[in-house]
Amino acid sequence: MANKMSSVVDLQGLERSLEQWHEPGAADVCELLQHMVGDGPGKTMQLERLKQAVYRCRIGRGADRTLVLKRHTPAIAQADRLVVERWLPALGLADGCPRLLAAAAEREGCWVWHVYEDVGDENLARQRLPWRLDAAVDFIAELHVRAAGHALLPEVRWRARDHGVPFFVASVRDAISGLEALATPPRDVPREFAGARERLLHCLYALREDAPRRVLRLEGAGGPETLLHGDLWPKNVFVTRTAAGPRARLIDWDHVGIGPASYDVSTFLYQSAPEERPAILRRYRAAVERGGWRLPDDETLNLLFHTAECARYAHCILFAALALLHDGAEWGIGELMDFEHWFRALRPPLAE
Repeated sequence: MANKMSSVVDLQGLERSLEQWHEPGAADVCELLQHMVGDGPGKTMQLERLKQAVYRCRIGRGADRTLVLKRHTPAIAQADRLVVERWLPALGLADGCPRLLAAAAEREGCWVWHVYEDVGDENLARQRLPWRLDAAVDFIAELHVRAAGHALLPEVRWRARDHGVPFFVASVRDAISGLEALATPPRDVPREFAGARERLLHCLYALREDAPRRVLRLEGAGGPETLLHGDLWPKNVFVTRTAAGPRARLIDWDHVGIGPASYDVSTFLYQSAPEERPAILRRYRAAVERGGWRLPDDETLNLLFHTAECARYAHCILFAALALLHDGAEWGIGELMDFEHWFRALRPPLAE
């Protein structure tokens, strides 16, 4: 069923709607909502499907209260809770993400539902105004500077992800292994698949050959480890006006981890128009330098940014290869063929 579909229901109807969307734990999250908002006579809810496993729930006839429901695996649910309740507060940035209002575990223990405050629709993907972009870059820089070398980082690595050198090296190595294992695919594939797989392997072989140079740059010029959002697409960055000035918040911390700041900045740059990128980097550089950091030159940063994007590409290739190899997933065929074109076209984000 397509995203952005909605229906007006009572609490029982809410459970049926979630079940129609094949959501596990529908009864558990509805029981949680009943405790939160009650289900008196005339109580209605409008459920809007934002994407798979994420819903906006408008409560009451006037929709005077809205909540966001999101389904997680237990491990991601735990990391996301720590972001809200421990890690950002430890940095003095507790208001840098939506509040987590409640949680309910699915009875079989495979899923956890989180209920968040709704921060609205003012994300950079929809409203990319200059003042919003500036506030977002300033907040990202503040997050990185405050978290650099912080005592909480070992816990973040343990509970979440490491987006540094280990991620790059392992992603490239494992993507190669996955593609090599597909020399004999487990199902019928288009005639063009073999050539695309071979060309993609050559891209990854070249990246593996260049890995020692890139690792040296990451270790020598990547700067201190810091807390990373891990998925800085414009849709995950919200900026609103307040009496105190612009307020930036980040949602969807499912890829939170630690590593060099270039990992986050790389995502943000690649998801920005090429003509915006130099100004974004200048603003980020100025913001972190006010906090006492000195970034390397643009040429070095360009290599670090490209390395981070290559690592993400390799990780996605691995995911698709494993889905095809072990589950015979048809979508993995098209995904790998697309990545062959995308990987060969990938360039550093800043113009040479």
